[in-house]
Amino acid sequence: MRHQLVKSISRGIFVLGIVALPLAGCTMANFGGSAFGGNKMQIAQLPDTGNYNTDSALTKARDHFRSNEFGYSAAYYKKVVELSPKNPEGYVGLGASYDRLGRYDLSDRVYASLHKLSGGTAQYYNNVGYSHMLRGNLTSALKNFRKAERLEPDNLVVANNLQLLADIADTRA
Repeated sequence: MRHQLVKSISRGIFVLGIVALPLAGCTMANFGGSAFGGNKMQIAQLPDTGNYNTDSALTKARDHFRSNEFGYSAAYYKKVVELSPKNPEGYVGLGASYDRLGRYDLSDRVYASLHKLSGGTAQYYNNVGYSHMLRGNLTSALKNFRKAERLEPDNLVVANNLQLLADIADTRA
């Protein structure tokens, strides 16, 4: 049963990556050491932050997110939001990175900003639902996934997250 839960959560995390980030083939910069510095909850410090434009910061953010280096992906997505405050992808990635770091206080603020920027889209509700699922708030996760499903009934990512949530609920029952 535990193996099924881990497998389901891993599948959901992969699904979140597909929702949050377009898949672009890019090379990853090697910073060495831990992606989180000395503390998993820590956002990484970027080297040479003045040398980035939105596209280069997005590329690095996507690479680090895909590599599970969420301290760095958060730092680069934060840079994207600073450079291009009307870019929804920056907010989506930043919120997802904060979620993966367990910094729900920060992801809640990012998702509130994203909602002001682009409204209640299927992607918004799906990501907020996933955030609540990671926190163990399955009722709120279901509510948000259902909103996403109403907006885009054929969205496979939302359908997969609803199935993942059902699998988690079944293992708890």
